Amino acid sequence: MASATRSMKPAARKLPIGSIFTYGTLLVITLIWVVPTFGLLVSSFRSADAVRSSGWWTVFSNPGGADWTMDNYRTVLGVPREGQEIPAGQEGADLSSAVINTITVAIPATIIPILIAAFAAYGFAWIRFPGRRMFFAMVVALLVVPLQIALIPLLRDYSAIGLSGTYLGVWLAHAGFGLPLAIYLLYNYISTIPRDIFESAFLDGANHFTIFTSLVLPLTMPALASFAIFQFLWTWNDLLISLVFLGAAGPQVQVLTQRLLGMVGQYGQNWHLMTAGAFVSMIIPLIVFFALQRYFVRGMMAGSVKG
Repeated sequence: MASATRSMKPAARKLPIGSIFTYGTLLVITLIWVVPTFGLLVSSFRSADAVRSSGWWTVFSNPGGADWTMDNYRTVLGVPREGQEIPAGQEGADLSSAVINTITVAIPATIIPILIAAFAAYGFAWIRFPGRRMFFAMVVALLVVPLQIALIPLLRDYSAIGLSGTYLGVWLAHAGFGLPLAIYLLYNYISTIPRDIFESAFLDGANHFTIFTSLVLPLTMPALASFAIFQFLWTWNDLLISLVFLGAAGPQVQVLTQRLLGMVGQYGQNWHLMTAGAFVSMIIPLIVFFALQRYFVRGMMAGSVKG
């Protein structure tokens, strides 16, 4: 009876060598990214003397003597303690205004291309008009055109019409450079929607605009959220376009990446301030990513399987 019971037990499942290699590689990549980031986070809460005298890993052996402080964040945000002044040579970081400026740039620069691309993708997918395939091929071809070749002509045109140094100019630049990817991604998703849905809607008397707003937009939320993540992170972390179109407008309109670039020259040796500034710039992108992450994988798979 005992031998019969032992024979009924499932055999131990062996993990294939390929899976072990895959998991091991993913673990190594994760550590390569996480460990330095964690080190920067720890350093951002340590005093200048502690950062200069010992490495961040020493906090594990002596957590109480790590000299924890919030002064680094107060300094870079321009919010000193009550009754305390920002130390000499450390004035002028004030990333709080730069964060507001970056939000002012990033949100419209994300919404504008999404709205235009969603209409364009629906037209390419479900509206028959002359030259449709040729125009779509031209849009896809723009994906391989480097944006750097358009910066000088755009800056010249902006200067002629008075858009240089304005947020509107940056919004239009980000929207134009982001549209090809947005149209391509949304087209792949919208084109997989079953044709029967559209035929039923047309039979009920709906027009293209009604179908787009009532059916297509709700169904394409995963793809819209996926592109929104890409576009928002790109505009938030962009330095090149901001330098070209806002560089001469003065510090009052500088975005976060421009202000961080200035901090490199001003606080190049003050690593405790640089690490705090880096994490200030990461907070909002992390919030956006985790808020939309449930749509991210579904959006990345858009168009991979025909419905």
